[in-house]
Amino acid sequence: MSLDEATARFLQQLGEMGGKPLHEMTPLEARAMTRALSDLFGKGPDMAQVDDVRIEAADGGSFPARVLLPTPEPRAVIVYYHGGGWVIGSLDEFDTLARELAHRTGCAVVLVDYRLAPEHRYPAAAQDAYAALLWTAATMPGLPIIVAGDSAGGNLSAVVTRRARDEGGPAITLQVLVYPVTDCDLDNASYSDPANQLMLSRDSMIYFWDHYAPDPAERADPGASPLRAADLSGLPPAVVLTAEYDVLRDEGEAYAERLRAAGVPVEFRRFEGQMHAFFTMVNVLPGSAAAIDLITAAVGRSLR
Repeated sequence: MSLDEATARFLQQLGEMGGKPLHEMTPLEARAMTRALSDLFGKGPDMAQVDDVRIEAADGGSFPARVLLPTPEPRAVIVYYHGGGWVIGSLDEFDTLARELAHRTGCAVVLVDYRLAPEHRYPAAAQDAYAALLWTAATMPGLPIIVAGDSAGGNLSAVVTRRARDEGGPAITLQVLVYPVTDCDLDNASYSDPANQLMLSRDSMIYFWDHYAPDPAERADPGASPLRAADLSGLPPAVVLTAEYDVLRDEGEAYAERLRAAGVPVEFRRFEGQMHAFFTMVNVLPGSAAAIDLITAAVGRSLR
């Protein structure tokens, strides 16, 4: 299937604006660029309560999070880790998406603003992600916990889910992995396909990995590349979404297959005609609404 019409128009508009490719920007320039794009998403649904908090990190530092309650009595809590290659992304940029997820699912959402690279390299983001999971379990006892994230956030979701299994951490009802980074291999078929070099390209991922985990040995660690974990058995059910035109497509689909082979129930869908980042383009790309519909239904089934 060709790239869908709405996405093609969006990319054309971006191209007409000019500017450097992401991989030629400094991290500060890249962060400013994505902040500007988030203005397109508009304001999400109203919440019953929104609180900005700080969570203590394992190394004694701290990082922000935003707690969104669609109702005073949510049915569960989604710990959401945003994408951005561990280098870009912020609470405000993902606020609209978090509100949509909270509104549609009836779940509280803890939107985690883990510390970014290169100021905080691997394993800082992974450690912060797990600290946020522990904080959520302690702060909202009794609520089922779902972990979810897109791209680098999907990576962190996979990492904390396995760590919770290995360390006897909080019980996780469902893991939702949206075009997750699962491996540091930059030369598979989806990375090499010229048709996939769109908002996220092979050059972009080289840039992100160089900032997050410049040491090749660290990149290959399952804490950074969860596809390389020896054992994926005993993990909670998973929803895995990929995009047809995405350098991360093959590794996301390989992870879904590894989970299935390990006996983990997996709901998988490749979104045809979509590019990387489509899920977060709320109110911009129709594919985002379709993916939120799928996740909403999966969350409902898991909680029944």
